[in-house]
Amino acid sequence: MGLVAGCALTQLEPGDDSTTTTTSTTAKQAAPARPKRVKVYVVAVDGDTGRRVKTAVARVGRVKDRANRKGLSTLRIRRLAPLPVRVEAPGYLARRVRVPFQRRRQNTVRIYRRSLQWPMYGVTPQRTQAQTRIRVRPPFRVVWSRGVGSLVEFPAVVSEGVAYVSNQRGYVWAIEMRGGKVVWRRRTDSVMAASPAVVGDRVVVHGMRGGVWVLNRDNGRVLWRKYIGSPIESSPIVRNGVDYFGAWNGVVYALDLKRRSVRWTHRAGFKITSSAAIAGRSLYIGDYGGYVRSIALGNGRLSWARSVGGRIYGTPALASGRVFVPSSTGGSLTAFSTGGRYLWRLHTGSYVYSSPAAWGGRVFFGSYNGRLYGVNARSGRVLWSVGAGGPVSGAAVVVDKVAYAGSTHGSMVGADARNGRVLFRFPHGEYVPVSGNGSRLLLHGYSRLYAVAARR
Repeated sequence: MGLVAGCALTQLEPGDDSTTTTTSTTAKQAAPARPKRVKVYVVAVDGDTGRRVKTAVARVGRVKDRANRKGLSTLRIRRLAPLPVRVEAPGYLARRVRVPFQRRRQNTVRIYRRSLQWPMYGVTPQRTQAQTRIRVRPPFRVVWSRGVGSLVEFPAVVSEGVAYVSNQRGYVWAIEMRGGKVVWRRRTDSVMAASPAVVGDRVVVHGMRGGVWVLNRDNGRVLWRKYIGSPIESSPIVRNGVDYFGAWNGVVYALDLKRRSVRWTHRAGFKITSSAAIAGRSLYIGDYGGYVRSIALGNGRLSWARSVGGRIYGTPALASGRVFVPSSTGGSLTAFSTGGRYLWRLHTGSYVYSSPAAWGGRVFFGSYNGRLYGVNARSGRVLWSVGAGGPVSGAAVVVDKVAYAGSTHGSMVGADARNGRVLFRFPHGEYVPVSGNGSRLLLHGYSRLYAVAARR
């Protein structure tokens, strides 16, 4: 009986789950609580217009959200702290910035249309000197101006709201397009007579002591540099991580920026100040021997070389299957097919240092005779010419159907590219006249930049 009684004391009544309940409660207490997430908001706006970009996607790590109809992305993050945010949208350059969420939960990130950038000398790899998507034209109002300390021989390049320009004292400046604020300034060891190039998060610059400098785009810090032993007046052009340029020693270089080593060289035998233009798998460049050369990008082998009858200082422009080549001592502009066939030549009776611009079936260039020309690209027939106020040394530029030229007498002219009607004159200038972005243009004086917007 005692044994039976003992067993009865341990027997559970039907429906009694006290043991299970105790075990479950203990497990729940032991499980770590999920961290509470905080809602933060990112507004993507067009850097030029200020309008909200409703197609944007914002991302913090693995957390992402597509913007709503108001252009607002909602992200749930673990803590309020400075965090890297990546914002992207179709047609825009993706941008990655560190956002101070601990200060405010809603932050604005500016992103910029890819088509409105001016990342290299000549705008495009073909060096057309024509920005076909920007819609800013005279009459202008000056928004801000800033001196940069010394002669600006080649134009600023502009990317994602910042202009990068080099001067004769070897300084590289980064200046905000919105208000003219200096973002950073970096001194190199060399005179600079070339435009920088923006390549991703890097700025590539060439110096007259033979140095290629690679700078951090955000702060100007020198990441690395390489010397080739000869002055470089070619502006950089980077394709698939390779910088192509010529030097005074008559050599064309293909410098691999990732490996920091020369991939190949091509010996032209004559001094080179021209920048390289690229179309397809070929590079085109001029030299002081008066030859324009077509060189294979892959291995540096010569495809063809043709004489223009005089020294080539400026850069060829490529458009519609043609190569347009200026000649300083030859005083002319010559057109070839990209296969090397001679097409036509136009003499001006004076030096043509000016790199040509190509747009709309026309070619535009300046001469030391003080005139800016608009020429039929197919036949070489002069359609119009206007006085530029003095000798034209720098490249002609086309923006929003207006052709611009700067004079070494310190002035600038802008003419309707279709008929030559003068729309604009400016009492400052020296070499290349303008560059810019989707909201304003930069006019280049001797040592000062003027940011102008359309007067409305």
